[in-house]
Amino acid sequence: MNYVIVSSIGAVLMGTFAMFVRMKAANKPASVKKIILPPVFMSSGALMYFVPEFRLTSMEILEAVAVGMLFSILLVKTSKFEIRDKEIYLKRSKAFIFILVGLLVVRLVAKTILSNEIEFGQLSGMFFLLAFSMIVPWRVAMYRSYKKLYKELHGIKMI
Repeated sequence: MNYVIVSSIGAVLMGTFAMFVRMKAANKPASVKKIILPPVFMSSGALMYFVPEFRLTSMEILEAVAVGMLFSILLVKTSKFEIRDKEIYLKRSKAFIFILVGLLVVRLVAKTILSNEIEFGQLSGMFFLLAFSMIVPWRVAMYRSYKKLYKELHGIKMI
């Protein structure tokens, strides 16, 4: 079976899982741990670069990081917190689901096109780096927004 098809099915399943997790997260108070842990757990995926087939050229690294950071802007813009019942919650955004689906479609189309030009291992390495470069700035922005509201909620003066 074609690796691109299998990995694309995996991406769709993970994207669907992420949407459900995000919808459930809006029903529970946010915390620093919930914001920071996903990229920390994801970072273990970088172990793939020990295998030569997954290693990237400097240009591939630059391209993946640039696209990931560009995509993160959409996620940052749709991730806002609010204070409810003396707790901090992630605000539901109708646009977020559409953006996640849109990013998934763009990723699948790009993977299909690039799979003709780039070896599967390198392509996998690029898409991991793209995803990591997207999630880290997004989570840093979420952390900063959360801390700002936390200080406001608890009456901590900002210097």
